[in-house]
Parts: sequence; structure tokens; C-alpha cells
Amino acid sequence: MKFLVQWLIDWPRRLAGHLGWLAPLFARITVGWVFLWSGWGKLTSLPQVTENFIGWGIPLPQLLAPFVSGVEFFGGLFLLLGLLTRISAGALGMTMIVAIRSAKWAQVDSLETLLGFDEFEYLALFLWLAIAGPGVLSADHWLQRRFGRSADAAAARSRAPADKAAA
Repeated sequence: MKFLVQWLIDWPRRLAGHLGWLAPLFARITVGWVFLWSGWGKLTSLPQVTENFIGWGIPLPQLLAPFVSGVEFFGGLFLLLGLLTRISAGALGMTMIVAIRSAKWAQVDSLETLLGFDEFEYLALFLWLAIAGPGVLSADHWLQRRFGRSADAAAARSRAPADKAAA
């Protein structure tokens, strides 16, 4: 029995280890594409978006309608590229929270209803991307390798003086 349980856990884990690049890429492309075009649609119809914001009771609609539209467009574009992924996912996640609270909250009568909103599903993906990061097939990964220090190298450098002092 122990062998069976270990096998049922280990082989999927090993397989997933080889496909770790796929999940963030797939998530970024999916939500990036949706929000690139959603933002573009809002940017090209700002008067209607502003009216919607007024109807939903969002403060400063003349300022926030173009801002949110731009966040959606550029956030979607950046997610497609894997550029500034955690910041973009965080900003888009915030827009989903505001969208749920302002435009959908009156419809919430149960947890099932809340979890069924597209906005909540997007929020879950944005949260995952903000925490997990963009993956290796991304501009962020390339920029980090090209210009930044890796977390492992930085940790090794920070331990080096302590290791010498202990010796």
C-alpha cells in the first residue's frame, strides 16, 4: 500500500518537475490576451466606461475609467510578454476586487455565486501569478538572468561572511 501511495504521488511530481514552465506561460497567455483586448475595448469607448463607473458608484469615474482601462490593456500586454508580471498581476487582481465589489456584490447570495464569477476566477489566476511568478519563458526571467542577481547567488553571498566568521 505504501508503495502505491508513494508511486501515485511521486510520478506526477516528477512529471510536473519537467513541465514547470508550462503553467505560468499558459496562465499568462490566457489572462494576458483577455485583458489586453478588454482594456483596448475600454480605451476605445471611454465615455461608456465612465458612465458604467458612475452607475456602479466608483469614485472619480473620469479619472479611474481611463486609468483602469490602461491597467487592463498594459497589464494584459505585459502578462503576454512576461514583463513586470508580479506587478501587472497584482494591479489586475486589484481591479478584479474592485469589479466584484462595485459591479457584482449585489448579486452575491452565496459562496458558490461569488466563486462562479469570471472576475473571481481571474483574481485566482492573478494571485497565483503574483506569487509564483512568470516562469522561465518570460521577459522577467531573461531580464533577471541578464541584469539581476539570482536569489540563490544573493543568499550565498550573504552567508559567506557568516561562514568565514564561524570558521
